[in-house]
Amino acid sequence: MRITLRLVLSLIAGIVLVAIAFSFRQAQQEEVRLKNELERRAAILADSLRIAVEPLLFSETRPTLEMIVERFSNRERLVGIAIHNIQNNLVLASRGLQPRLQDNPNLIAQNIQEVELNNAEYSSYLGIDDEQLHAYSIPLLSSGVNSHVLTIFHNSVYIQDRVRRIWVNSFWRAFVQALLIALITFFLVYLNVMAPIKKTTEWIKKVRRGDPAEDFDPKGQLLLGPLAKEITRMANNLEEARLSAEEEARLRNTAESLWTPERLKEFVREKLEGRPLFVVSNREPYMHNKKGKEIECIVPASGLVTALEPILKACGGTWIAQGSGTADRETADKDAKLKVPPEEPQYVLKRIWIEKELDDGFYFGFSNEGLWPLCHIAHTRPIFRKNDWVAYKEVNQRFADAIVKELRDVAEPNVLIQDYHFALLPAMVKAERPDARVAIFWHIPWPNPESFSICPWQKEILQGMLGADIVGFHTQFHCNNFIESVDRFLESRIDYEHFTVYREGHTSWIKPFPISIAFNSGNGAAVPREETRSSLFKKYNFQAEYLGVGVDRLDYTKGIVERFRAVECFLDENPEYVGKFTFVELGAPSRTAIPKYQKFIDGVVGEAERINARLKTRNWQPIVLLMKHHSHAEILPFYKAADVCLVTSLHDGMNLVAKEFVAAKDDEQGTLILSQFTGASRELRDAFIVNPYDIEETAEAIKHALELPAAEQKERMKRLRSNLKSNNVYRWASRLVWELAQVRVEKS
Repeated sequence: MRITLRLVLSLIAGIVLVAIAFSFRQAQQEEVRLKNELERRAAILADSLRIAVEPLLFSETRPTLEMIVERFSNRERLVGIAIHNIQNNLVLASRGLQPRLQDNPNLIAQNIQEVELNNAEYSSYLGIDDEQLHAYSIPLLSSGVNSHVLTIFHNSVYIQDRVRRIWVNSFWRAFVQALLIALITFFLVYLNVMAPIKKTTEWIKKVRRGDPAEDFDPKGQLLLGPLAKEITRMANNLEEARLSAEEEARLRNTAESLWTPERLKEFVREKLEGRPLFVVSNREPYMHNKKGKEIECIVPASGLVTALEPILKACGGTWIAQGSGTADRETADKDAKLKVPPEEPQYVLKRIWIEKELDDGFYFGFSNEGLWPLCHIAHTRPIFRKNDWVAYKEVNQRFADAIVKELRDVAEPNVLIQDYHFALLPAMVKAERPDARVAIFWHIPWPNPESFSICPWQKEILQGMLGADIVGFHTQFHCNNFIESVDRFLESRIDYEHFTVYREGHTSWIKPFPISIAFNSGNGAAVPREETRSSLFKKYNFQAEYLGVGVDRLDYTKGIVERFRAVECFLDENPEYVGKFTFVELGAPSRTAIPKYQKFIDGVVGEAERINARLKTRNWQPIVLLMKHHSHAEILPFYKAADVCLVTSLHDGMNLVAKEFVAAKDDEQGTLILSQFTGASRELRDAFIVNPYDIEETAEAIKHALELPAAEQKERMKRLRSNLKSNNVYRWASRLVWELAQVRVEKS
């Protein structure tokens, strides 16, 4: 409070001093202006009178002269006119002025003397009977000689009144400003300094004691933003350390083996023996975009970032990716590098710049119109163009050149390549650095040999991937398809017992690594589902007794249209749920530059509108389609509030949405309906496994899921969460690092 009082008093003192300075100058300028204006008016009037008076001075027309003097005296603020001879004798004066001049014969003696000496006008300010007058005197000539003096008298009291009003107004203005600023300052200090400090202190106390603490957002602290951000980070680190210690103690007590970020860090340090890891992906982990005049750093929604960043944080490696943010060039150095994460740099992000025309052929063309539909059996015809293939090879070569440059001074480096964008990259890197340990992880399915044979460049793709020491997929089934494709199209020696391919003196291991998420058991009491649901319904303006949810990119492989039709079939077969069950689809538009994707999005919107038009009532509709890129924080309440989650992909490598839904259900209520064509269906056996093409089967699964007894829901969800907790993303990363570390490489 003392600091606030000092601040307020200092502001008031500053305002007062500034007000006095400005008021003094304003009063001074106004006084000078008014005096100059009065001088000018007096001069004009005097010149006019002189022309009329001079010819009459020595004539016998005194009444005419008196009339002229009286007539000119009737002016604004004009007290009167007087004529004196050079000897200071009053000759003639206005009736109201004459008595006062006779009582003060030497009143304008100074004026008369100055006029006589300088033969020019002269003005002065006089005081008569407590009245301030301005006297302006000019010479009157007779035969070219100064014989008389004409004096104009104006009342100048208004000048002082005006100056006085300026000071009074300035005082009240300064008073009001000081009062308002004092009040505003007090409230600002209270709201942005005192209250946040108090809130932060209480929050840290709760964290220190281990009590449940609400989320604390440092972005809302205007004045203490940077400090609040650092305090929040420190408190979060304290909380994470406390939770890790508790978890480690619990694991030792129960003899469980659970992978945590800290355990992964130690594991990576030990297995890689201090050697750096180089991760390569098309998508970057941190993107910088221009937001008005500021630059915003965002983390793209990606399970890949969640999976790989702990490894790089542990070994301090380099992530090589395409720069795609609007401010990426501005935030990187001359070598296109920067340290990340921004708040606590632990590894290097190296950005590769790809021209738009080249990227269109590489990413939208060959990668997503060719390889994507080829690998996903969703009955969408892949499109292969020679120009796209050339662009794909060019981008892979650029990445290879960048990687080799980064590996220049590193002995036995470890390179982990991600996904179908870089099928050619392993062989390119291995050709330049045979001592490098190289792994490629394929995040999407691998088709059977018959489907893969469609690709005109199947041999080049297989040869590129077999440059890696480790070729990883989500499931053993995809490993089988890959090795059968190699057997069909390439000359090689295959060991089916150990799942290795020996070709041209190099051995590649083909292994499954089912990816997962960072499961968090949470801390403190879970928010009741009804409370979460109530806030969602209010926010999005819909209502239902039962809630279903789906979260997807708007991609034809996700089975969204089939899902909508299953909801329609469920409501047709079970009319008692009409008006009670609403399905919400959180759809993120994806690859809209590809005509097929835009057509698919139009189809999704059209199907939702058709079903709603047929079944909706006045206050209810069966399907709510929310199309935009939703953050994890926006998606999480839907997971928590939902009775059922539908993951009905027509073909998928893993599908982490299913695992995210299970992780969010900390109340162990709700059910998961999962496509048999997802990798997740091989792990999450307590979900309702369906064929998404069978609309009736999926509709029946929705009914069973909604009517499943609460006790059985709880038991199923408990087993799902237990499985997910054991097989989390850190375990996935540890297996990948372990296999990479076991590779025997050629010495340079």
